[in-house]
Amino acid sequence: QVQLVESGGGLVQAGGSLRLSCAASGRIFSSNTMGWYRRAPGKQRELVATITRGGSTNYADSVKGRFTISRDNAKNTVYLQMNSLKPEDTAVYYCNLKSWAGDSWGQGTQVTVSS
Repeated sequence: QVQLVESGGGLVQAGGSLRLSCAASGRIFSSNTMGWYRRAPGKQRELVATITRGGSTNYADSVKGRFTISRDNAKNTVYLQMNSLKPEDTAVYYCNLKSWAGDSWGQGTQVTVSS
């Protein structure tokens, strides 16, 4: 079983920055993809960004050029640097780890961007 603990959410003004972190522990298989998803009020959960253990990344079009995902394999930690934040980025952000064993999710961290 994998546990994911997120941190770094909060309230920020439009144009500001936040950095999310997610630390994984437990039974982590070496071949995995970590990522961030978000759910805005009244909307379905959507992909924000993912990164493989080898460093290949994938971003939602809405965040390309503003968000950067990275990971530290030695620490089993994934990060999301969010710059030029917009009010439409307001959501609960969830950390995710995918491996052959299945999906694991964090509890979520709130990001609120004021206009």
